[in-house]
Amino acid sequence: LCRGGLAERLCRLQNRERSAISFWRHQCISDAKIPSDKSGVLIVKILEIFEECTIQVAICQQLEQSPATLSPEDAVINAEEPILKVLFTRETAAHLKSRPQDVIHIYPPWQKLLLQNADVPVIMNTYFSQKVLLGEHSEAREKTYGLTKMLIRKNIISLAQTFRIDDLNDKLLQQSSDNQVACAPQTHNNGDSKQHPLALSAVNDSLLEMVESQGAVGWREVQVRVVIQRVYCLPAREGCRSHAQGNKPLCATPIADSGPPNVRLCLLVQDAYGMFSEVQLQSLSSTDDTEQFCRRWEGKSCCLAGMKILQRTTRGRALGLFSLIDSLWPPVVPVKVPGQSQDSEMMTTNLPPPSFCYILTVQSGEIHVEVDEEEQISNLYQPPAVHGLKEILRIDGCNERCSFWAQVLYRRLQTKHSVPIDQREMLLFVTDSTLQNVVHGIPKVVAVSVTASCVLTMEIIEALSAGSRLVFFKDALWGNGRIICVERTVLLLQKPLLCSAAGADLSELTGPVRLDELDSTTQANSVCALRGTVVGVNESTAFSWPTCNRCGNGKLELCPQDRELLYCNQCSEVVTTPVLKMQLEVFLSCPSRSQSTVKVKVWHEISVALFVLLTMLLFLQTYEVQSVLGKEVGLLNCYVHSVTSHPNCVVLEEIVLL
Repeated sequence: LCRGGLAERLCRLQNRERSAISFWRHQCISDAKIPSDKSGVLIVKILEIFEECTIQVAICQQLEQSPATLSPEDAVINAEEPILKVLFTRETAAHLKSRPQDVIHIYPPWQKLLLQNADVPVIMNTYFSQKVLLGEHSEAREKTYGLTKMLIRKNIISLAQTFRIDDLNDKLLQQSSDNQVACAPQTHNNGDSKQHPLALSAVNDSLLEMVESQGAVGWREVQVRVVIQRVYCLPAREGCRSHAQGNKPLCATPIADSGPPNVRLCLLVQDAYGMFSEVQLQSLSSTDDTEQFCRRWEGKSCCLAGMKILQRTTRGRALGLFSLIDSLWPPVVPVKVPGQSQDSEMMTTNLPPPSFCYILTVQSGEIHVEVDEEEQISNLYQPPAVHGLKEILRIDGCNERCSFWAQVLYRRLQTKHSVPIDQREMLLFVTDSTLQNVVHGIPKVVAVSVTASCVLTMEIIEALSAGSRLVFFKDALWGNGRIICVERTVLLLQKPLLCSAAGADLSELTGPVRLDELDSTTQANSVCALRGTVVGVNESTAFSWPTCNRCGNGKLELCPQDRELLYCNQCSEVVTTPVLKMQLEVFLSCPSRSQSTVKVKVWHEISVALFVLLTMLLFLQTYEVQSVLGKEVGLLNCYVHSVTSHPNCVVLEEIVLL
């Protein structure tokens, strides 16, 4: 807001007004009595209540006084006392929870508005209002009524009636006059299976209009029609498991124990005006459902109901969310413009990107999302644009979302012991045909950092553990020379049914994978191929240990029955043919880094046939280090731990590609 402008002054005025109302209500509650000052107090008895344009309208009869000894039902009313039309805002109505026959005290500064051609005065500015409960009978009545929700008639006034447009046909006028619905906010008739609980609800196409009209409390009796642009999961602290079957609405079922993985299914939706909103549904018990929801729901239209606002976030507070929104902007088809005629020629795409977004969540026990899976893909849907890795590495922007199809060659869990395993970052080293065919200038393998906030399905985790796989990375983040999988990034084993290749070379790899050789441009936390000559061996760090030949367990024990045999606790069997693993650090002289000390941690697996011989050589000290010095080392696949200039040293570790 401009400093000193009208909008800023209005905002301050509204804040002071809200504070004054809250303080007044708190004072009434703490005093536990009706304010003693009755000067200027308007006392009314409610006869009828209905809602119009989000304002609760109460037809009331003015009372001269409210006898302290009588209940509101027994209050004597003079038929000649005036009838008033009292307006309550949504917040005031929710605070009063008033019903017909209730007596309300309205404190100054209320205002009376006299309308032309209207006999009933209108009472406005009723923020300082209090419902009067007199006697035990009224308190018992209030407790009884408090357990049920009252049906409130809602008058929907069309703009045609408001502006008195005369060229409407009789059908539209009849439909508008009959369009009055009674809403039960938290309950619906489950016995009538023929009619959908939302069948009587009005359907809107504007998220912003719903937020402004329904408020933050929740959308009880209205629906908003939107398009699902993305489906993904976010880590959930606590929640409920959700169930969705076919075209049925998604409903909530509380859970007692949401064991790992506990993730929340989320939808990024867009309305006809181009506005985005993130809908956080209940938690899923398994991440394996994510891929099927992506295939069934993305690109389809859906109706939202029973929503409430969790947060209104801005670009500065949610960079990850807005980087995804920016990748979907501008819309692929013209969108409606608020406040303008909605004819097709008035729709435009020359709009600034959204600067705020509402985070919506579901209200437990109510209908939330109804997806028409049989409907055609919406024209507003933007499928992920798939690029080759070579093209992505040449993007100049920062925090750009990108999607690609790549072969995972090696994965590595970051070893930060102070961080729990489930919160550690994982590196996936990937390549594709666009990188393997490059002669120079661009690396043949790139690292993709997978943060702990990126939810991976068990199918992906198991597939990467089994071997090298082709993985589709959807909506990864590119910036500062790195590709990062963050919140709202989805990894799939299959390409989406809808994706835009944009002319990229997505052909699969045919020959063997090549790594970049170690040179002056090699950086830490990368992989490379290494060749050189052995110039030294670090004997003090060399060690070996037996492992199980079935499961690879490196913590074998002596067999209780036979102390000469080894026993595996994981397999619960005797290990007769263990595999000996050895670690040895060697120093190499590499022509590509002639000025650097190159230290490589080499791993070896030796079969049991060599176990005895190797042990004898070590104990008899017949193993000569000089016998390996000067030996040429072929192309080793290595992970680069560190690269330092003072001292000039490169530390690597031999790895086995998937």
